[in-house]
Amino acid sequence: MNLTLVRNATLRLELAGQTVLIDPMLGDPHSLPSFAGVSPNPTVPLPAPAQDVMRGVTLLVVSHLHPDHLDPAAISALPKDLPVLCQPGDEDTLRGHGFRDVTSLEGTVGVAGLTFTRTDGEHGSGEILSQMGAVMGFVLRAPGEPTVYWTGDTVLIPAVTDMVTRERPDVIVTHSGGAALGGTLLIMDAAQTVEVLRAAPDATVVAVHLESLDHCFSTRADLRRAAQQAGVEGRLRVPQDGETLTLA
Repeated sequence: MNLTLVRNATLRLELAGQTVLIDPMLGDPHSLPSFAGVSPNPTVPLPAPAQDVMRGVTLLVVSHLHPDHLDPAAISALPKDLPVLCQPGDEDTLRGHGFRDVTSLEGTVGVAGLTFTRTDGEHGSGEILSQMGAVMGFVLRAPGEPTVYWTGDTVLIPAVTDMVTRERPDVIVTHSGGAALGGTLLIMDAAQTVEVLRAAPDATVVAVHLESLDHCFSTRADLRRAAQQAGVEGRLRVPQDGETLTLA
């Protein structure tokens, strides 16, 4: 399997003859408003033209409708006949954007030889949790490919740890940028990513959702430093934007 980090949470997964595009944010720098009052978003450019990001894609996954996971540029540019997998409740909005082949991920769904199983997450805690709305992750399986647990926009909660322990995925993709609003953590930071590494001693952890939004405060250097201090740096991968990892 080849995993390419495009930017933020936007990934390309190439496996089992399919190319899956996850949570596309394809706009130019500063094409979205600020989230933390620091800078308009995204704060960095795409590493390649949007047309290259979309080339050959056979399936689109949209985990939730926040603009850093599906922005106006992606809505405009993506082919509307592309199959879309989303969380329950987002189908009508996506169809309203023109996408014609939309399937909600409830339980387990098979698409083009790939098997997706929905997983739970919490996009924050306390009072802000209800404001952030529902999110999802998934476990992805395909014959002859590593099992991937893509956590999505979630802080570290028991459901995440339980999923790691129960499913024993080969690869775990974490959103590790430490995004926060009003002092409340919205996704994992460096310390929580280290806890995932400890909970999954046989897995490779790929940390993304970094250094591209003005409310993400954990850096790639923070993650590497925390993993090194914990003695788990050998299983952590922190790709640069545009970098492709080959995972077995």
